[in-house]
Amino acid sequence: MNVLHMKYAVEVARAGSISKAADALYIAQPNLSRCIRELEGDLGISIFDRSSTGVALTPEGADFVRYAQKILSQIDDLEHMYKTGTPAKQRFSISVPRASYISLAFARFSRSLSAEPAELFYKETNSYRAIKNILNEDYKLGILRYAAAYDRYYSDMLTEKNLVGEPVAAFHYVLIMSEASPLARIETIRFRDLKPYIEIAHGDPFVPSLPLAVVKKEELPEDISRRIFVFERASQFDLLTENPATYMWVSPLPESLLKRWGLVQKKCYDNRRLYKDLLIRRRDYRLTELDKQFITEVFNAREECF
Repeated sequence: MNVLHMKYAVEVARAGSISKAADALYIAQPNLSRCIRELEGDLGISIFDRSSTGVALTPEGADFVRYAQKILSQIDDLEHMYKTGTPAKQRFSISVPRASYISLAFARFSRSLSAEPAELFYKETNSYRAIKNILNEDYKLGILRYAAAYDRYYSDMLTEKNLVGEPVAAFHYVLIMSEASPLARIETIRFRDLKPYIEIAHGDPFVPSLPLAVVKKEELPEDISRRIFVFERASQFDLLTENPATYMWVSPLPESLLKRWGLVQKKCYDNRRLYKDLLIRRRDYRLTELDKQFITEVFNAREECF
């Protein structure tokens, strides 16, 4: 496979048009069309669907372009390193649950970066995406969060996918609410005390290979009559602060964050479910110095918060 043809395909995908890509690449449009057809013939797939308005990636083409972009980026790094004598960019990438102790660790980790070029990718998502990002998206690390009842399931799945895991934390969820919430004044909170209030929940709980309906029933009890789904942590804090009728189940938060948002953290004595956070990576992946620095900060933040 010709690397130059790969570069051409990436540019056509970016431009959405062979003619526009040809202009950007300073080559004749017929020559570019021929190169793309040769590449498709070598691969045995159609990368683009052609129409009078331009081109669109096929599903196979989208996969190809994603991998091609990674390869071209690595080639650029190699050329830069050997032509200039300077090291390639340091890269760090991780997918994590929406957990404040982990985001605190990442913020502290970011302060330790040297002056050398670096790119960091920090994605908050569910366990399904964290695994997929390592297997398909070139993310190096992930942290899975799951109920301890799924221990065997995750152990078998990681083995099957040639991944390894290291325990980070085990904990019971706590409740957080506004300082102005009536719940904040209840000394011993029980499940029944939550019924008049609105639960804030993350909208995409997911256990790979299990039906979503089963997971939602497990993670999101059906006896809650009012629930707001959110997908990132800033909205949840705004809601909790501005609406005293809301509450949320979370892993323990650092005291500094509770004070910043005017929140109270309390145990619910009816809650017995244990959760675990597990750091995962490919079995053959060797941790970089950046990875090790981040992991150290995660364990430090865990001790502080838990």
